[in-house]
Amino acid sequence: MPGKDFKGSSGPHKAGGTPHRQTGGRPFHAKKFGTPSFGGPKKFGSKPSFGAKPFGGGAPFKKSFQSTSTPGTGFRNSPKPSFSGGYKGKSSFGGHGSYGSHGDRPSFGGYKGGGYKAGPKSGGYKGGSSRGSFSGSRGGGSRGNGGRGGFAQKSFRDLSKFVNKAVITEEVAVFKPEHAFIDFLIDDKLKANIVKKGYVNPTPIQDRAIPHVLKGSDVVGIANTGTGKTAAFLIPLIDKVLKDRTQKIIIMVPTRELATQIDDELRGFANMLAIFSVVCVGGSPMGKQLSGLRRSYNFVIGTPGRLKDLQERKALDLAHTKTVVLDEADRMLDMGFIHDMRFMMGKMPADRQTLFFSATMSSDIQVLIKDFLKSPVSISVKTGDTAKSIDQDIVRVNGKNKVDVLQDLLTQSDFSKVLIFGKTKHGVERLKELLVARGFKAESIHGNKTQSHRQRALDFFKKNTLQVLVATDVAARGIDVSDVTHVINYDLPATYEDYIHRIGRTGRAGKKGKAITFIE
Repeated sequence: MPGKDFKGSSGPHKAGGTPHRQTGGRPFHAKKFGTPSFGGPKKFGSKPSFGAKPFGGGAPFKKSFQSTSTPGTGFRNSPKPSFSGGYKGKSSFGGHGSYGSHGDRPSFGGYKGGGYKAGPKSGGYKGGSSRGSFSGSRGGGSRGNGGRGGFAQKSFRDLSKFVNKAVITEEVAVFKPEHAFIDFLIDDKLKANIVKKGYVNPTPIQDRAIPHVLKGSDVVGIANTGTGKTAAFLIPLIDKVLKDRTQKIIIMVPTRELATQIDDELRGFANMLAIFSVVCVGGSPMGKQLSGLRRSYNFVIGTPGRLKDLQERKALDLAHTKTVVLDEADRMLDMGFIHDMRFMMGKMPADRQTLFFSATMSSDIQVLIKDFLKSPVSISVKTGDTAKSIDQDIVRVNGKNKVDVLQDLLTQSDFSKVLIFGKTKHGVERLKELLVARGFKAESIHGNKTQSHRQRALDFFKKNTLQVLVATDVAARGIDVSDVTHVINYDLPATYEDYIHRIGRTGRAGKKGKAITFIE
């Protein structure tokens, strides 16, 4: 992406520079991998041992490092332990487990039967023996194997929800906004940047929310995925900073991908306006984030766990932060961030402005709104659970090889940019490798990939270098690609809310899309 700096930056950044960040609870340390020993017992975090009994039994371990490339992309994975072989030790599922691609954390569940649990400030893994099927990163928003339950997690199976024909475009009433962007009472330089990004007329959520945010009101905004919620709060908040350079704003999001996506949007709108931001997410080096917070900044965008860690280190100033945005708060609640969210909100001034934007609503979220917001303006432009521009259908596998069925679909000419969702990190990586072996230009994003690799994969997908991107649910919230032709649910989602967010990656920005769900 133009302006990206994948080598990293230790300070705050404005348009054209985002620090390189790694994925997971802690950074990869090459020094942990020394000369391999053969046949001996394996201790956690020390030298690799070969020939030990692999996870779940079966053939002996053959290789610990792999290097794969994706045709047409120039990608090469870093030589880190593979999913099939990693480092042996007891997992929370019994028997022997794999310690994943970084060699210092479990891929499936916990360490030595009890669930790996980092200290309160590590930004690492959360969940002990009572929740052995989870191994989620509080900092990065990853829970276990890409979902909410590891091997034992359930799937949403209401087939009636997976079938819905898109509404014919001619039958949809054309939205007539009450405002144009030039009509909003915002800075002229900001208006110029909005025009440069190609924005002409606001979407329904932007049209109705921006005036209230400009007035300083608390806002609850509910709209379908892909309708421009991010710009609905960024535009008025940038104007707020331009009018008062001392303003500090925190944007809390559930995942690293969404944090990066919002920061990209922010830098586009704030180009040449001397507005600075710091992205604070788990899996990225803490030192660079601490350095960024010591310099001048206006926006902090991050996940609740890492933000809480930074506040406890006295690095994050919440006492003077009078504006907070909770984006995708329902997902943060699902991922167990509620206590971190309450901690953060409790440290902020009572007279703050709070903005809540999401695509879904639940009774638990309504409790949060009551606790966090004061006399909010409620705006809902949601037309249904799923966008009317998405044609939804199912494909019954009927005992056939799922990969063969998938291949038959991907070889059709209209499947030009396809996003495929799997349930686990291991399954997503394996499916990507199978597709590459069959000649497809494919990549994967999940919690075991470094942040730079995930970002590069997204960039290649946006630029049409890839035909297929395979992802876990955690990554779904940060994927904003306007021309995805198809979303395929290779594995069933855990909940209906996950299904909504999965298929919301297609049919965006007024375009038609198709969603297909595999049923075995």
